[in-house]
Amino acid sequence: MGDRRAVGVWRDPLDATDRQACLLGLPGSHAGHPFMVWIAVFPAVHRFATIDATMTYRILIVDDHPSFRATARTLLVADGFEVVGEAADGRSALEAVKRLQPDLVLLDVQLPDMDGFAVANELCRKNGIGPKVVLTSSHDESDFGPIVARCGAAAFVPKGELSGAALRAVLR
Repeated sequence: MGDRRAVGVWRDPLDATDRQACLLGLPGSHAGHPFMVWIAVFPAVHRFATIDATMTYRILIVDDHPSFRATARTLLVADGFEVVGEAADGRSALEAVKRLQPDLVLLDVQLPDMDGFAVANELCRKNGIGPKVVLTSSHDESDFGPIVARCGAAAFVPKGELSGAALRAVLR
């Protein structure tokens, strides 16, 4: 993924403390199209400034089905996330988290070597230091009973309801 910074050009540089910036050339759905954002500036700020136009979250996808990993990657990248890696089982997921340091781990409940609840428990026992964990499954959350709440995961999102909006809600 490229740099998500853009140059803001003040529309009205002489009055008020809120300045409107017109951003051009952002990657993704806004590429080449200006859109408006409001940014607060102090009087000593120059006429041109670099601002971070969008927050890019780093995601690790953990699922034993390559087709789901590919689908999730496509969906999340299109929605502005940076997928930093994929893992097909629990052990490689734990190693990948140490190596890649994602903001969020999208974690399938059913993995070949250890279940997603055990992986989530391992990742979440670091008292908030590690990434947020979102469990996912083709089954409903109610099918797993209280173990979803006890494993330390931040949320559960059924595979059929996976979206960038659902993950952003967890990251806030």
